[in-house]
Amino acid sequence: MNKNELVASMAEKTGLKKTEVEKVLKAFTETVASELKKGEKIQLVGFGTFEVAERPAREGRNPRTGETMKIAASKAPKFKAGKALKDSVN
Repeated sequence: MNKNELVASMAEKTGLKKTEVEKVLKAFTETVASELKKGEKIQLVGFGTFEVAERPAREGRNPRTGETMKIAASKAPKFKAGKALKDSVN
């Protein structure tokens, strides 16, 4: 399902216009991104948790040359599904 299909499905279920749903979806994604950027965690009970995982610096290898190289530390967004979501999928 792509974004347009998601917007259409949400509009059908809520009775809102597609343009309204698109604004709500955009606000949701922007809010999640800004909170994660601050290092905050967003927990939606029954759905899941969005948080930032920190990856430490490490050594890796260039697959082409086999030469060792340093990989810098980084942060990555992470989603952990809640029990209700897991149960509905299974």
